[in-house]
Amino acid sequence: MAEWTTLLVAESADRVVVTLNRPERRNAIDQRMVDELHALCEDLERDPRILILTGSEGVFASGADIAELRERTAADARRGINATIFLRIAELPMPVIAALDGYALGGGAELAYAADFRLGTPRLRIGNPETSLGIIAAAGALWRLPQLVGEPLAAEITMAGRVLTGEEALAAGLVSDLFEPGELLAGAHALADRIAKNDPLATQYTKRVLRAPLGDHPRAEREAQAVLFESPEKHRRMTEFLERRKR
Repeated sequence: MAEWTTLLVAESADRVVVTLNRPERRNAIDQRMVDELHALCEDLERDPRILILTGSEGVFASGADIAELRERTAADARRGINATIFLRIAELPMPVIAALDGYALGGGAELAYAADFRLGTPRLRIGNPETSLGIIAAAGALWRLPQLVGEPLAAEITMAGRVLTGEEALAAGLVSDLFEPGELLAGAHALADRIAKNDPLATQYTKRVLRAPLGDHPRAEREAQAVLFESPEKHRRMTEFLERRKR
């Protein structure tokens, strides 16, 4: 976009770092942010790179913007405004890393669930209190969260309003590592560095097959491998490996 108003976007050759930037609203996700995230996805679909998502001023995202949410109608619910952008983020060709600090609640948590990797801090607070506001978590929590942490804990989070601390999220496998707040972004970059060392095309196919429906396996693996077996990059990397072994 010509100008970002709710996001801070830093681009490099192999990754894009996006900071949710509505600190006066604890980075609540409003329609403008949704629109800007769609524009970002359009760019990353055209030019696949790793995406790191984080939040400004010690908060990932406190949820959807309640002032907007209060005015939404049944027609808006059926449009799936947040669900659609979170699905698009989940389906980006390259991995998405969510670096979570402070509050990641409601829609903010659902955005985090859509990522491939989640890193946190000890002061992380993540959960889905939507039923306290008279709605449900309708942007992915009710089907992504059981896959991530199991149905009993997902039920406690989405129906009983349990909010996990960083340590609890780590123990549940919802985040894969914890960092002190000042080291969180460096931790996300270190993970991105490990991903970036691998063949981007192989990474893209791995993500695609990992997310394929169960009924698509093992055909999906065979078809992906068939493409990669003909890849010049596969030949180059394997040749380098064999030459190193000779030394």
